[in-house]
Amino acid sequence: MKKIFYLSLLISLVTFFGQAQEKENVYVDDKGFMRWGQNNEEVKGFGVNYSVPFAHAYRSGQKLNVDLKEAIDKDVYHFSRLGFDLYRIHVWDTEISDEEGNLLENEHLELFDYLLKKLKERDINFVITPIAYWGNGWPEPDEDTPGFSNKYGKAGSLTDPGAIKAQENYLAQFLNHVNPYTGVAYKNEPNLIAFEISNEPHHKGEPEEVQEFIEKMVSAMKSTGSKKPIFYNVSHSIHLAESYFDAGIDGGTFQWYPTGLGFQKELEGNLLPNVNDYQIPFNNVIEENNAAKLVYEFDAADVMKSYIYPAMARSFREAGIQIGTHFAYDPTYLAFGNTEYNTHYMNLAYTPQKALALMIAGEVFHQVPVNSDFGVYPKNLEFQDFKIDYEKDLAVLNSEEKFIYTNTNKIQPKSLKNLRQVAGFGNSEVIKYEGKGAYFLDKLEDEVWRLEVMPDAILIDNPFGSNSLEKTVAVIKWNEWEMSLDLPGLNENFSLEALNKDNEFTPKVKGKSFKIRPGTYLLKNKGAEFDKSSDINLRFELEEFTAPKSTVAQTYVLHEPIKELTENSSAEITAEVVSDKEIEKVEAWLQNGNTYKAIELKNKNAYNYSAEIPESMLKNGFLEYRIIVTTNKEKVTFPGEVSGSPEDWDFHSEKVFTTRIVKETKPLFIFIASEDEDYVVGEWNPGNNLVPTDNTGEAEYRVKVEKLFEKDVENPAAEPIYDYSFRYNFNRKIAGRKAELESKDSLVIKARALTESTDKLQIALVMKNGAAFGTTLDLDQETNTYKIDISALKPVKTVSLPRPYPSFLPYYFEHSYAGNFELENVEALQFSIGPGIQDSELENPHGVGINSVSLE
Repeated sequence: MKKIFYLSLLISLVTFFGQAQEKENVYVDDKGFMRWGQNNEEVKGFGVNYSVPFAHAYRSGQKLNVDLKEAIDKDVYHFSRLGFDLYRIHVWDTEISDEEGNLLENEHLELFDYLLKKLKERDINFVITPIAYWGNGWPEPDEDTPGFSNKYGKAGSLTDPGAIKAQENYLAQFLNHVNPYTGVAYKNEPNLIAFEISNEPHHKGEPEEVQEFIEKMVSAMKSTGSKKPIFYNVSHSIHLAESYFDAGIDGGTFQWYPTGLGFQKELEGNLLPNVNDYQIPFNNVIEENNAAKLVYEFDAADVMKSYIYPAMARSFREAGIQIGTHFAYDPTYLAFGNTEYNTHYMNLAYTPQKALALMIAGEVFHQVPVNSDFGVYPKNLEFQDFKIDYEKDLAVLNSEEKFIYTNTNKIQPKSLKNLRQVAGFGNSEVIKYEGKGAYFLDKLEDEVWRLEVMPDAILIDNPFGSNSLEKTVAVIKWNEWEMSLDLPGLNENFSLEALNKDNEFTPKVKGKSFKIRPGTYLLKNKGAEFDKSSDINLRFELEEFTAPKSTVAQTYVLHEPIKELTENSSAEITAEVVSDKEIEKVEAWLQNGNTYKAIELKNKNAYNYSAEIPESMLKNGFLEYRIIVTTNKEKVTFPGEVSGSPEDWDFHSEKVFTTRIVKETKPLFIFIASEDEDYVVGEWNPGNNLVPTDNTGEAEYRVKVEKLFEKDVENPAAEPIYDYSFRYNFNRKIAGRKAELESKDSLVIKARALTESTDKLQIALVMKNGAAFGTTLDLDQETNTYKIDISALKPVKTVSLPRPYPSFLPYYFEHSYAGNFELENVEALQFSIGPGIQDSELENPHGVGINSVSLE
């Protein structure tokens, strides 16, 4: 008996000390890998940037009367729920320092300390960048702040002796600062993995000057006795890479915006080619200096899809990067308006599918070995336990114990009996659920699971446009939806008990199905015993739950009409209808010429309503219609959200949805300048302009390029590429006539040269897989129509568009597709000025004017 007792005690002590083992400083080994000091294991980490203590997020919270500490508590729980174990921020030094670099113990620093404490409680590690150089305004005007950055600006801070002295002072004080919530100085904080000196410094000086500057910063930080690794941004001014590492840093920091920034609306088409790999042209310098690599910011900006983040994480790991943080997680109290960074949008409650994609990306960082090689797109879409599918907007982790997915799928879990965690959106082989929020299931022990369900998120406006605290881009709806489960060890008619505070919902389970509303629940077989106070081995408490309350206060109809339909084809009107009232009826009133028809849209699932368009309305002409929603005997008509319906004598709205019904013989236009210029993707150029022609309703998209190649100040040694390319994705434009693609045999472009002599334009069709097939035309000064036999199109280079940032990333996308051109799989036009131009003319100005492109 004594032996058993002592053995049990020994096991308990070993377990306790193993869990309580204090983290030691991270170090960079002689091969350039960050390792934990206590066990020499490779450092891996993934998470987000998040800025509630500073700038716009802080001010907006005050304007909205938000308890910012409570807001932090809620968001940090969601970080933990998504499996994040890393946090990064560039501190707004301008708000917590004076002109001499003295640290100001103010409300911003105090709230930042509180945030770090809450992250530490969840065992989330940090990478901190003490200097941002930014003003504190964005997206508002800057305030007059006391800091040295406000006095000297970014450029001055890198060269002015007074600014350099202020930064040395500030860095030393910052690292020595003791967090009052933990009693530990930043320099000694076990959860602080590393410091990055400053955010995107953009050096333009001589190598010796740059090296001296960085050495002073490193010296100031080490003067505190800190043993933390010190990183520096090396992805800007990369010709100075050797100077960066000669200055004594331990590693370099990188960022990635593969879809550019600030398109002001959602980008369309397959963007996986943009994230095929993350090439670092000066990687040899990093390896020679045995330096580590981390990603401080990344995002697929202006993208609402969920498939892309795990592909980015894969490419980062292939590039030897150990940790990464997405930019930026919207505080939940701001996510309704996405005001902080309108080109980014990320929040578990408001963008559930994207958040789940980040959850999978975190798993990629932890499971995929650094410097792996999974080949070239499109062959790298399945790797280890991960799968990516652009057309289904789907990313999946399917391992022995975890099944995480971003969209409805029919994938069979790898090992149903060993499954311990499920997280997802939509339907799968183990869960059927109509709602539009994320859900999480965690196995606590045999016959016992924890279920967490988030409320529905509905996007009601363009989240990437001009935003404001007065504008709502997404709403939250609490609803009850049917859920069915097929989980290992969970029998029929299991019990379901609400756990979270104030949740009194008690659904009845029939077989394995039940109604559910947002909250946290305990699921267990009848007769199964479970001690709620036991150690559940999760990173959060059993009953934890937080979500925004329902914000739907009116009726919304989310509908985009089909641009063009072929006569006598079949088509549906589909709409997403959301209301704060019970929806009694949704109908559409249609008119085509003198033919009228009323049809009822039926609820198919969740908020989706649809109906077949009667054949009588699909005759050559303009189909015009309105959608009328009846709630509580009251009617609202869309577009325009007008009270009443067209049958009322005083109905005054003239707004209608319109679809052109055309004959099959009509050319299939895939670009019309007057309609589509606003969706053209390309590098900003002052010579681009839309100009009306002499023909009624027609316009010309003009592209005038003074120089086909300009030296990149961030990468001045780059090999010159004389090319200016731009792209238009026509998926949405031809959605109603896509079936006609296979019957077309000619590509027709109406265009002209804008230069005095002829000019060359390469036009190409880009398939979904990123492969481009095209030809080069000699354009005259007069507008002409050029007809190209599709069979004559040949493989051409695909340009990565939008242009990625940082700018050292490849200009061309090198795919692995070696097959034939498939017209049925095209989705975009690529125009290029440069191919075919003689070397003697490359330095000359060039220009083209494009009216339209069609398939015939």
